[in-house]
Amino acid sequence: MSAGLDARHVRQAFGRAAATYEAHAVLQAEVGARLLERLDGDALTPARVLDVGSGPGRGAAALCTRFPDAGVVALDLALPMLRAAASHAGEPPTFARVGGDAQALPFADGSFDVVLSTFGVMFSPDQAQAASELARVCRSGGRIGLANWTPTGFIGELFKVLGRRLPPPAGVLPPSLWGVEGHLQSLFAGRAASIAANRRIFNFRYRSPAHFIDVFRTWYGPVHKAFLALSEADATALENDLTQLLGRLNRAGPTSLVVPSEYLEVVITRR
Repeated sequence: MSAGLDARHVRQAFGRAAATYEAHAVLQAEVGARLLERLDGDALTPARVLDVGSGPGRGAAALCTRFPDAGVVALDLALPMLRAAASHAGEPPTFARVGGDAQALPFADGSFDVVLSTFGVMFSPDQAQAASELARVCRSGGRIGLANWTPTGFIGELFKVLGRRLPPPAGVLPPSLWGVEGHLQSLFAGRAASIAANRRIFNFRYRSPAHFIDVFRTWYGPVHKAFLALSEADATALENDLTQLLGRLNRAGPTSLVVPSEYLEVVITRR
């Protein structure tokens, strides 16, 4: 990895740590449960499960209910979030939290039967390296399960709005490319026996566009970072852009907000 990309990676890590993602944990848990249904359909009985980009780890902790005999590891780059979440009581002894980087996973080759990431690994700056690491720690015949926002869905559109006001660093690919099947084929070429992908919808439900923006600028890392980095005038312009986007995509009418967002649900069988 180049020195420049490494520096950007550090800045991204700081941005994720700055927002606790507590609200986003609900999204991860719901979509993660759907992803597990796909894995259950493969009649897989894992002994070791890794959740990459786990945030507070609540979705990963729920894996212990689905796979009670498996050891589940929640990994995230944002150590303050993991440490705060670790104080929650009642977690099974088979569950562990680990601070670590998706681009340099601190595990031996083939350590896990299942490797999952729900809207997590897609934000790694070096996409090829992150994909290589997911494949490396998954055993032959194991499964890699992913949920990634698509470029054409709502969150993909939101990223484009952010990018117009705060252009991304040069050389960093859009995270939403993880929601393109052809790109995944390239990332996992030579490592995947098969890649199965389905387009799914998650509905964001809020009281109003203003409520959505307030929650996301407080809790959701990419939006949180953008508002922090912009001048007051540019932040107001971004708020107006987001309000227009939400109004255009709202399916609930003037008294509420329901915005469907497309994502790609992916199951990769490791070669």
